Amino acid sequence: MPSRKNERPLDDTDFKILETLQQDARQTYTAIGEQLGIAHTTVYDRIRKMEEKGIIKRYVAIVNGEKLDPGQITALMTIFTDPKESERVAEKLGEHPQVLEVYTSLSEELLIIAKVVAQNQEGLHDFIANQIAPLPGVLRIRTSIITKKFKENQFASVRDPKKLTARAKKNK
Repeated sequence: MPSRKNERPLDDTDFKILETLQQDARQTYTAIGEQLGIAHTTVYDRIRKMEEKGIIKRYVAIVNGEKLDPGQITALMTIFTDPKESERVAEKLGEHPQVLEVYTSLSEELLIIAKVVAQNQEGLHDFIANQIAPLPGVLRIRTSIITKKFKENQFASVRDPKKLTARAKKNK
């Protein structure tokens, strides 16, 4: 996001508020303030400013798909594309409800990475064979079925690597 004159950059307190919201966005401003040792009005003001700036986009429930539907499978697809068609292929992928996330990446080749869910392996195969593979510009697809999830976060501040390392050691 481009910075504007007189616009205060995020500081450690803002990042602590964001981290606290990531743990439980239903906490009251008072509860967050007590955890962080700041006034609830400070929490309120900072959250409102981050919402206005678009830093906080929305609040959502994170559903545990494994408990909702234990038979459901999740896979990561790496789709190799003709560079001229990559944007269009990525947009088409995003139209499918079983596609949870879509990214483009540039390594040796232009890639699309997508996280998808399916009822079972047959459903995943049908989706890939009938919906993805026929798209113009798709050259090949590599699919990895996720067998076990070890970590899932929506946000991490990487502006101070020393703090990230310290947090990782503390969580072990």
